[in-house]
Order: sequence, then C-alpha cells, then structure tokens
Amino acid sequence: MNEREGPAAGAEARRAVSGTAGRTDRPLREDMLLRYLGAMAAVSATQRAHRSPAGPGAPARPRRTGRRASDVEAQPLLVRDVMDPPVTSVPRDSAFVAIARTLNDAGVGSLPVTDPDGRVMGVVSVSDLLAKAAVEATGHRPGARGSLTRRRLNDRARAYTAEDLMTAPAITVLPEATAAEAAWLAALSRLKRMPVTDEDGHLVGVVHRNTLLAALVRDDEGIRQEIESRILAEEFPGAGPAIEIVVRNGTVDVWGSIAQSDARRLLERIEGLADVTEVVDHLTTV
Repeated sequence: MNEREGPAAGAEARRAVSGTAGRTDRPLREDMLLRYLGAMAAVSATQRAHRSPAGPGAPARPRRTGRRASDVEAQPLLVRDVMDPPVTSVPRDSAFVAIARTLNDAGVGSLPVTDPDGRVMGVVSVSDLLAKAAVEATGHRPGARGSLTRRRLNDRARAYTAEDLMTAPAITVLPEATAAEAAWLAALSRLKRMPVTDEDGHLVGVVHRNTLLAALVRDDEGIRQEIESRILAEEFPGAGPAIEIVVRNGTVDVWGSIAQSDARRLLERIEGLADVTEVVDHLTTV
C-alpha cells in the first residue's frame, strides 16, 4: 500500500467538510483546483490536436488567440526541474524498526526501496508499517482467514524487511517527463510522492504532488508581474505605459494602444509564457 488517498478516506473527508461552515480557504482551494484542471485539460487538448488536426470549417473565436503554451516555442517544465535530489531510500533488507526510524527522521510518509545497485524495487509507507507496529505493540497475532485486505494486513504483520513490507512495483517517473505528464500520473495513482528514476531504474530523486501543482498553477499576480517587468519593460519600453494587463485564472486580457507592427509580437511573447493558457486581444493599433 502506497501513500495514497483511498476512496473510503476521501468520502469520509468530503462528508466532514460538507458540514463545515465558514472555511476561509475554500475559495482559494477551489480556484487552485479549477486552475489545475484547466492545465490538465490544456495538455489533453494539445495531445489530441497533435493526433488529429482540426478539420476544415472549424469556427474560430474572433480576437482570441486561443494558443496554449505548448503550441509555442517555450519549452515545457520537466520533472528534473522540480524534483528533489538526492532522496532518502531504504535498502531492501532494512528491518522494520530501521524503516520506521528512517521515515520519521525524513519526515515523510513513504520512501523508495532500492536494491544494492540503487534500482527502485518498490515503495514502503507508514501505512505498510501499521499492521506490523500493532503486532509489535500488542502481541496480538491476527488469524490467516478473512478478506483480501485482511490477508494483506496479516502478511505485513508477519513481515520483517523492506522487501517484504513494500508495495511493488513502484510507480515512477523519468526526469525527462513533463511536469504535466507527471501530474497526470500522480492524479491517476493518487500518490503524494513519486520516485524519479533514470532509464535503468536507478533512483535519482523524488517529485511531490504539491510541487507539480505549484509548477502548473502559478498565481495570476506572478504572471502579470512577469509580463510587465520582463516583456513590456525590456522589449516594449515605449509602449509599456499605455498597456494594461489583467490576468484571471491564467487567461491574460491585454488592453491599450500600441503600434501595429508591435501588436502581434507582443501577443506572441505573452502566449509563450508557460503558465498562460489563453490571451484575449483588446488592443487598438496606431
């Protein structure tokens, strides 16, 4: 069992939240979720576009570029750009007490299990240790009969090494994968942390779900500041004071007056930012 969010736990959490009033962070969480889903949808749409180009007669939205970051020259953020190297791991022959101590010292809920050559074999988590810890604490030995879940817990209660306790095979990601691809994998697998391995399976780092979310969902104010300080101030210094930038959920509205020869280039530069999902053109040209 990995560091996952089980369906039952999720349902219980939703029931608890539904009875909670006045959550001050709820709008922020909802906005982050919408931005995350929007980023995922953008990746999916781009992949579909590469597989089957749009047919003739498709309606175009006037004055909206509709271009995504992955359609322009900007390079997508990769896992190696956001992963944490090096990462703590436990050898496959680590004893139960040593695993528990390592998890506690590292302050994490799960760790990769590696063979003598540093290849990832599986993942061991706090959940994997609970049954064994209960047996160690109470001396109670559960019977062998029961449901599949109970039998798995029984097996872990009798286990002594990381190789016996771990969940295998591990779900891993390559450093060259994009942050969006890793986010898809984390979402589908319900994992909070994923080992990063090279092509031969050697452990090179770990990537956190929260880090992937932050990489995909930069706040609107940060996007606006980059447009104003890096693009307008450095590349369009004469037009900058006449341009107003409004960013909402990754969509950039561009207002103001600019020379006709600069308008297209400005919009393309804004479209090239990795966190911009769409640009809406309100410019007047002179």
